[in-house]
Amino acid sequence: MGITKTEHFTEAQNELAVLAKAIGHPARIAIIQHLIKVNSCVCGDIVNELPLAQPTVSQHLKELKNAGLIKGNFEGNAICYCLNEEGFEKIKDFFENINSYLENKKNQCC
Repeated sequence: MGITKTEHFTEAQNELAVLAKAIGHPARIAIIQHLIKVNSCVCGDIVNELPLAQPTVSQHLKELKNAGLIKGNFEGNAICYCLNEEGFEKIKDFFENINSYLENKKNQCC
């Protein structure tokens, strides 16, 4: 099995790869969409929305939080989750750069 050589890439490229990997699962997309809809909620609310067990939802929340796409604050004995604007700003900048390129290129490839 090959070894990833992340040290050969810039910090920004590595950060974006982590963000992309975090949103590369349909359950995580569903969690993000739910958080957009309700603004913030606890894990139990997300479990009620998804066809997944609570430990599975918790693992997906952990991945999103570790990537910097969501934040969690304690409210009593539960953690209330919401989107982390900073993580999504990096993704937004990347796709705006692609969009700008595509608008200027106008199918002039090869």
